Amino acid sequence: QVQLVESGGGLVQAGGALRLSCTVSGRTFGNTGMGWFRQAPGKEREFVSTINRSGSSTYYADSVKGRFTISRDNAKSTVYLQMNSLKFEDTAVYYCAATTRYGLFTRRDEYNYWGQGTQVTVSS
Repeated sequence: QVQLVESGGGLVQAGGALRLSCTVSGRTFGNTGMGWFRQAPGKEREFVSTINRSGSSTYYADSVKGRFTISRDNAKSTVYLQMNSLKFEDTAVYYCAATTRYGLFTRRDEYNYWGQGTQVTVSS
């Protein structure tokens, strides 16, 4: 059974930083593409960032480009999302997702497994 467990969310002031982590179990992490999505109240879940299996390629939503950095440690079966210069509009529940496909993916239906989410709240 594949499980994804996120951590690192919390309350931060605008301009601050947080680092989210997502640890995967039940599947060979090095064969798994990863992504981060977020969902604000009353809005649909949206793509944030994705990283390929080796960590050599990444892709970001325009809204976070230059502020967020995705990375992974295959030895620890963990993917990270470093979030800097946080804005009020970054407030959301953040979800990590895993895909069995090879490459970079931005659509929710391209991911097979999801974490339970972690709340990020940015105060203005």
